[in-house]
This record gives sequence, structure tokens and C-alpha cells, in this order.
Amino acid sequence: MVNGFMATSLKEALEIRSSENVTPYCGGTDLMIENKEGATYLFLNKVPEMKKIVEDNDYIRIGAACTFTEVLNSSIVPKLMKEAVSRIAAPAIRNIGTMGGNIGNGSAKADSVLIEYVSDAKVVVASKDRSRIVPIDEFYKGRKQLDLKKDELIVEILLPKTGLDNYYYKKVGARNALAISRVSFAGIIKMDGDIIKDIAIAFGAISGTVLRFKEVEKLFVGKTLSEAKGMKDKFISEYEKKIVPTKGRVSSEYRKAVCLNLLKDFLTEKGI
Repeated sequence: MVNGFMATSLKEALEIRSSENVTPYCGGTDLMIENKEGATYLFLNKVPEMKKIVEDNDYIRIGAACTFTEVLNSSIVPKLMKEAVSRIAAPAIRNIGTMGGNIGNGSAKADSVLIEYVSDAKVVVASKDRSRIVPIDEFYKGRKQLDLKKDELIVEILLPKTGLDNYYYKKVGARNALAISRVSFAGIIKMDGDIIKDIAIAFGAISGTVLRFKEVEKLFVGKTLSEAKGMKDKFISEYEKKIVPTKGRVSSEYRKAVCLNLLKDFLTEKGI
């Protein structure tokens, strides 16, 4: 009985995905925990089209089978993503865990996914007959729920090439290393002189998906830093209303307080 397939090209992988009931994987760090009895696996670590980190005019294109270590060693991956990926587990896990797997696990605690949310990244998914590009916040439908059809694979992550330099990132865990996020936060601000051109704020590990409230962010867009300071209390109050952490091992009250403290620290650091 066949309990696994090893594809050596994207074409072969997509053909197997369309004809067989398989669980795709590369590193398998999460599958080792789940250990589904009777599952048939599709190993993707030998698919060269999914192992590339390249750039085009608009995006850094990270193959879904690229390991966290490969991302850290890339000269073109933005510093913000590298900082988040460097906090994932330990070197042994980073050597085999992959960017596509971090998304495919469907968890709001995934370190790289927080950065994809705050940067407006997109996911390239493909089947034998078609491919499509999905914004990350539309790809996540809920905890462990993805906009991924049974015959599709996550192929690439598209990170914007510009606008990610002026950032703030924090991960709060039970310890400094080998920690799953209790709360994670990322903020990006884009300035045009003294004018806030854009601002993006995302919270991880507090709900079924990463949280981002674009309608609240718009309150600061087009404002000077001085004007934003005058609106700071209102801005924070809006987040206080919207952040409703799910129940977990750590109290929702604690996680909400951490979220608001990180938000305040981000704004203060950026001159607001």
C-alpha cells in the first residue's frame, strides 16, 4: 500500500494532488505532532519551483517549500520577516520547517503569518488546471480554515518589496526561546515628511486569525504626527473596543492588556 508520494516538479505535485487524497508537507514538524493514522502524504521538499526566493518589480517571491533558515540566509528577504522567523523554535526546527507549512497550519500564532498580514502579503495557490493569488487576510477564514481547495497547493508567498523598513515587532512568550506566542505584534508606518502616508497594525495569537483593523488604521492616514498625537487616545480606544481575545491557557484580560501596551509602545516609538 502506498502511504506517500515524492514529487520532483510542481507539475507532478499538482497532478498527484488532483488525483490522490494526500496531505502535503515539506518539513513535517507539525505532522510529527498530529501523526494522522492511515494518512497518505505528498512530500514537496524536492520541488524546485517551490524552493526559490526571487524578486520581481513588486514582490519578494518566497517559495512555499523554503525553510526558515533559507529565509534568514536570503539577502533579499525584508528585515522584518527575518526578525520574526528568527524567533521560531530552535535552529533544528528552522532548518526543516517551511514558510508554506507555517501558513498551511492555519494558526494565528504562526510567526511569519503575522508579518504577512501587516505587510499585505499575498499567497499564490495552484491546482493542475489553474493558479490564483489570494491576499493573506482572505486566505485565512478562521482557525485551521483556509481558502485552499482539495486539489490546490500553496506555492509561493508574495511580500511587497518596499514600505517595510519603518517597523516595530514584538513576540511575547513564556520564555525567550522555543516559545509559542502568547501575544505577537507588528506595526509598520510609512511617512511622507511629517505626514503619515500609511500605517498597518497586526496582532497575533489572540484570536482565530491574526487581527488587523484597517478601518481604524485609516484614522491616522493623511495626518501629521502632531495631529495623530492629538487623536492618540481615540485611536487606542477604538482598538480597546475591537480586541476580543479568545479563551486560552493565558487569560484574555492579560493578553488584551499586552496588546494595548504594545500598541502604545509602537505609537510612542514612531513619534505619536
